[in-house]
Amino acid sequence: MFRCSRRLMLCCSLVALSLASAQEPAALRQETRAARWELDIQKGRAHWAYRPPQKVAAPGVKNTAWPRTDVDRFILAALESKGLTPVDDADRRTLLRRLSFDLTGLPPAPADVEAFVAETSPKVFENRVDRLLASPRFGEKWARHWLDVARYAESTGKTVNFNYPHAWRYRDYVIAAFNADKPYDQFIKEQLAGDLLKSDDAHVTAERLIATGFLAIGPKTLNERSGLKFELDVADEQIDATTQAFLGITVACARCHDHKFDPIPQKDYYALAGIFRSTETCYGTVSFINAQRTAPLLSLPGEANPVVAVSRLTDSERHRVEGQIKSVRDSMKTMRDGIQQFFAGGQISLLQGRLDAYDAEGNPKLLAMGVRDKSTEPEPGARRGRFGGPGGFTYDGTRSIADSPIYTRGESDHPGDSRVPRGTLQVMTSEPLKITPTGSGRLEFAEWIASRENPLTARVMVNRVWLKLFGRGLVPSADDFGLAGRPPAHPELLDHLAHRFMDDGWSVKKLIRYLVLSHAYQLSSTAERGAMEIDPDNTLLWRMTPRRLDAESLRDALLAVSGQLDTTPPAGSVVARAGEGPVARFRPGGDAVAAAINDPRNTHRSIYLPIIRDNLSEALALFDAADPSLITADRPQTTVPSQGLFLLNNAFVMRAADAAADNLLKKDAEAERIREAFVRFYSRPPTAKEQAGAQAFLESYRARSTNDRPSALPPDRELWSAFCQALFASAEFQYRK
Repeated sequence: MFRCSRRLMLCCSLVALSLASAQEPAALRQETRAARWELDIQKGRAHWAYRPPQKVAAPGVKNTAWPRTDVDRFILAALESKGLTPVDDADRRTLLRRLSFDLTGLPPAPADVEAFVAETSPKVFENRVDRLLASPRFGEKWARHWLDVARYAESTGKTVNFNYPHAWRYRDYVIAAFNADKPYDQFIKEQLAGDLLKSDDAHVTAERLIATGFLAIGPKTLNERSGLKFELDVADEQIDATTQAFLGITVACARCHDHKFDPIPQKDYYALAGIFRSTETCYGTVSFINAQRTAPLLSLPGEANPVVAVSRLTDSERHRVEGQIKSVRDSMKTMRDGIQQFFAGGQISLLQGRLDAYDAEGNPKLLAMGVRDKSTEPEPGARRGRFGGPGGFTYDGTRSIADSPIYTRGESDHPGDSRVPRGTLQVMTSEPLKITPTGSGRLEFAEWIASRENPLTARVMVNRVWLKLFGRGLVPSADDFGLAGRPPAHPELLDHLAHRFMDDGWSVKKLIRYLVLSHAYQLSSTAERGAMEIDPDNTLLWRMTPRRLDAESLRDALLAVSGQLDTTPPAGSVVARAGEGPVARFRPGGDAVAAAINDPRNTHRSIYLPIIRDNLSEALALFDAADPSLITADRPQTTVPSQGLFLLNNAFVMRAADAAADNLLKKDAEAERIREAFVRFYSRPPTAKEQAGAQAFLESYRARSTNDRPSALPPDRELWSAFCQALFASAEFQYRK
């Protein structure tokens, strides 16, 4: 009886509390919730990543002869505290191969290896570092790292996959930026607000407009029927890309609700959404909601480069395109199905876009993807159109600069009554971001990210550079510096590097130079039993961690050692030459794009391959290239049978093996050919055991080559091609130690 009474009293109390909560004024509930978040945000500021980097003096060490830089002192102090010592240094051949792949993505030439080994100058390594940093190949290698983070691709992806014919300009901008050692803070501002940075130099203005392609090249759901949802999704993708790429945190998780791990309320998300919704994204293709016209592109100042521009539009071609537009428009009068109308309307839009890409004299205009601020004058959000039959309309989106409401559960049909002032994240700022009423706030936001006072920006970039050089980030969760991520293994070293990076003018090249000249970078990858038992993951950096070459470096190495590599940057992109429209083999230009993706005759560097979402090159996809729809700081690494089969059977690999065999056959003696192959492929001569093993392989292959297995190749070429392919498939060729 007593227990029943207690239960009844408890139930009554809960009902009363529920009724009181339901009758509580909405303003009071919001105020209570805001107070709770204020406490959470204040507590969140204690998280290591949200605190400013501290300047810490390098610690003292027992073995004072070992350190060459302060990096070494931080590392050695941690090792000594665990009773560990670093392994011996890597030999010169291994070290040069490591350095060459890390800085340029290519193996060293045999002559360079021999010269490096023979050099007696105490600055031989330092001089080689400077030479590789000055090479144009450096920008191609390190631009690819950034393009992983920037989710670079030349198509929209998702269910309706349309080309981005102008995306290649952003790729080339990134390559040039790394080669020129553009200060990283400037690099940030140009990508987020380059259109708002003023310059009297037409070339600089064009470069900055192209840089904003960062915000335009993301994946898009072009068949989304709701115009408002499409706009919100584009802004969401831009928020996700920006905050992950530059800050290493996942702000987009707060679109539907307060962030589950980090002190980022939904209010902060929509403060950023207001900035990006006040920005017009110029990506240059059609969408379901705007099937009658293409999204705009940015017009660049100056004359079009005749090498990469489309050929001049003649009067006869103009008349032909106008005729095609009339034909498709007439056929639309009989269409009722929405999907048919979408593609037909899109065809008209693309044909009209082709005409709009030329001036009155038929000369090509210089166009690029990017962003620009919307007008401060409000315009209607919808316009009449043919799509959807009588009474249908197409949505133009928010056409003016404005703050955004909070959408309940992130759903476009549930906006809140009030709007959130445009701003940034409370956890990393004590005062609201001051935004001019006539601007989107992108420039102020970019300057806030690129500020020395931002606790994340320098740390995130330093960690990414460290990851690419040492195989593992100081912060292992390179994509997440938030509370769900992992703490840094060497927090003082991370802060030391962040401060040095900023003090050196945000120079990426100076940072890389500083790191590779450290003793820690030059260690061998030898595994020692005692150290492996204490630190199996090499968290304390007692050796260099060996790792497989990334997909692009592996493909480029195949071309380089076979003598096929063409280091001349191609003009534009095959996607640009195919023009606007869906990624498809059955349309004009579609065959060229599809063929170029896996063309075994393409000998340009891998960074210049077409990057089509959902249709990556087999050579890249098999070896864990980044998914171009995702922001990727640290690529996953898999080992699967299909990788070995690719190296044994793929036409590109066999073509490289044939070319390498032709080079070896220029040597007369078999022993010389074996040595030449090892020096080219591994940057070292064979050991006596390897020399004997190679001889045995050749003899065995000859014995098995009978008339029962005809070959299109001459016997010697087939033999040496098989030998080269065996070396390609070896772990030593695929790994950088």
